[in-house]
Amino acid sequence: MSEDPSQASPAPWQQLALTELQQQRTGLLEEICQLEARRGQIQKEIEASFAGQADGVARRLKGFQDYLVGALQDLAVAAEQVELVPQQVLMQPSPLDQISGAAASQPLAAVAAAGLFAPDEVLIRERLAGFGGQPDFYADPWQLRRTLDPSGAALLADWFLGQGGRGAQPSCGSRSRNALVAAAAIAILGELYGERFQTLVLASQPERLGEWRRGLQDCLGLAREDFGPSSGIVLFERADALVERADHLEERGELPFIVVDASEPVLEIPILQFPLWLVFAAGPGELTADETY
Repeated sequence: MSEDPSQASPAPWQQLALTELQQQRTGLLEEICQLEARRGQIQKEIEASFAGQADGVARRLKGFQDYLVGALQDLAVAAEQVELVPQQVLMQPSPLDQISGAAASQPLAAVAAAGLFAPDEVLIRERLAGFGGQPDFYADPWQLRRTLDPSGAALLADWFLGQGGRGAQPSCGSRSRNALVAAAAIAILGELYGERFQTLVLASQPERLGEWRRGLQDCLGLAREDFGPSSGIVLFERADALVERADHLEERGELPFIVVDASEPVLEIPILQFPLWLVFAAGPGELTADETY
C-alpha cells in the first residue's frame, strides 16, 4: 500500500517558514502587551495629573473664598465705625468762599495756619522770583526745571503766605500747568522740610493720574521710582485711601502735602484737617467730568 502524500512530513523550507511565522507572531504579541501596558500607564498619569490640577484649583478657590469672607467681615466691622453718609464739600467754579466757610468753624486754626510760612516769607518770595527765570533743565532731582509764569508765582505766593499752605486756588487751565505749579510748591517745601514730607495727589481716573505723574516727573527731573508708597509722591484715585495715608504719615511725624486735581467735583471734609493741601478749582470754561484738558 502506498503512503498518502498528505501525511508526509513538511518539507524543510515549509518548516522554516512556519518557524519564522511563529516567531513573528510571538514578537507581535509581546509588542501588543507592551503597548497595552504603556497605554494603561499613560491613562493613569493623565488621570493623576488632572486630579492633582483639580485639587490645586479647588485649594486655591477655597483660599480665595476664605479671604473674601474675612475681607467682608472686616468691611462690615469698619462700616459700623464710620458715618453712613460721608461729608463732602461741593466744588463749584469758585470754591474759595465755600472752603473758607467750611473752615470757619475753626477760626483759631485758620489764623494759626495763615502765619505758618511767615518766617520763611523772604525765602519763598526769592524762590518764586527765581522760578521765573530761564529753565534749568539740568537741575538736581526735586528742583524745578521749568519756568514758572508770573500768574503761577502769584498763585503760590497767595497760597503760601495768604492761606498758610491750606486752601483752593483757581486752576491754571490745564493739568500740565497745574502740575508745574504743584512742582514749584514741592521744590520749596523740600527746601523747607527736607525729606520729612510726602506729596499725595488725588485724581479719580488713572489717565489723569498719568498726566500728573508725567508733569511732575518732567518739572522735577524725577524717575518712576519716585512715585510709590515709600517714595516722595503717591498718586490716589480714592480720597479715603489718601486720607489714610496722610494719617499714617502724621503718626510717623512726617508731613503730608495733599494736591487735589481740578476735575474732582467734591472735596472730602477729612482732607481739611491736614496742615498742607492745595485744591485746584476748575473755572467756568473747564470741563470737570470726562474732559481731556
